[in-house]
Amino acid sequence: MTNPSAPLDGITVIDASTIIAGPICCQILGDFGAEVIKIEHPTKPDGLRGHGHQKNGKPIWWKEVSRNKRAVAADLKSEGGADVLKRLAAKADVLVENFRPGTLEKWGLSPEVLHEINPGLVIVRITGFGQTGPYSSRAGFGTLAESMSGFAHLTGPADAPPSLPAFGLADSICGIAASSATTMALRHRDQTGEGQVVDMSILEPILTAVGPSPTVYQQLGIVGMRGGNRSVNNAPRNTYLTSDGRWLAISTSAQAIANRVLTLVGHPEVIDEDWFQSGAGRVEHVDLLDAYVGDWIAERTRDEVVAAFTEAGAAIAPVYDAADVVADEHIRETQMLTEVDDADLGPLLQHNVMWRMSKSPGSIRFTGRDHGADTDDVLSELGYDADQIRELKEDGAIK
Repeated sequence: MTNPSAPLDGITVIDASTIIAGPICCQILGDFGAEVIKIEHPTKPDGLRGHGHQKNGKPIWWKEVSRNKRAVAADLKSEGGADVLKRLAAKADVLVENFRPGTLEKWGLSPEVLHEINPGLVIVRITGFGQTGPYSSRAGFGTLAESMSGFAHLTGPADAPPSLPAFGLADSICGIAASSATTMALRHRDQTGEGQVVDMSILEPILTAVGPSPTVYQQLGIVGMRGGNRSVNNAPRNTYLTSDGRWLAISTSAQAIANRVLTLVGHPEVIDEDWFQSGAGRVEHVDLLDAYVGDWIAERTRDEVVAAFTEAGAAIAPVYDAADVVADEHIRETQMLTEVDDADLGPLLQHNVMWRMSKSPGSIRFTGRDHGADTDDVLSELGYDADQIRELKEDGAIK
């Protein structure tokens, strides 16, 4: 189950988190070589197992988010389950958890206790609002972060309600950020021998991703508003409908691209206008530019438009659904999606490891496993004998 060329080979991660952000963090760590031990409650497993579609009773999303993770079922609030975690922590490098602040402390598993056992342990605590502050004790989910970050306020048509994403955006951004924070903490540990606590909220990463709205408000008193698919930073930038009923998205963030687009659609005269020389100036004339681009695209098929934009060196992309993503030649050839053998579902198409490393690549060694599939093996490796394992099962501390 090891990958000696991977950058995190030899690192052991305890994934005691649930749903999305923590599991994605640990998925990334596992993809790049860490041994990840997934801890779930014996009778109330990670709710992520019940999210999304299933085939033959097997959760499809779980197969990806929990890949490269050994599955252990232990009740951490029980004496026996807490002992399992302490034994794991003694030899682990990282613990990722997303219980409400104070929960580990209530179970006698506070960072102080765990650092007494293993001073080099990196403890990543993921919550909705962080470990401190007036909202720290509130229930926190990605939807709330998407709302409070300003994302929902800025997303959707101006005359429609605020829009939330149809997927776990804030959780996913947080999980990716948490994997970065974890490797930074490991770097610090390698330099000093000291573990530490990483306080990661779901709100903060997406608050950063939304952009400089707070700074703009503080400096200028301006509150951004929804503008559909238009941008407040440049124009033309929108989605446009082709003659064969397909949607295309274009961006003109670079001045040279804006020049090429307006030349292509037959209006080179605007390029020399003073207002056209900046994104802000073009935004002031967005209706005019959208009309020029939209009218031109509406007279042509998707393939005709994409071919013309590509030849002109302008930026364009079709609006894809899942079938389009799977069929795209670039996504396939660059292996952004890859097939993985799964004992339950056979060849399983999944997102590949998130980036390519020329000297220390990641890999998908196995897909998400059944609840408690590795409990006996992991506890045996921790020094429990068969009688002890049986007693813990009888007590309900493990499965």
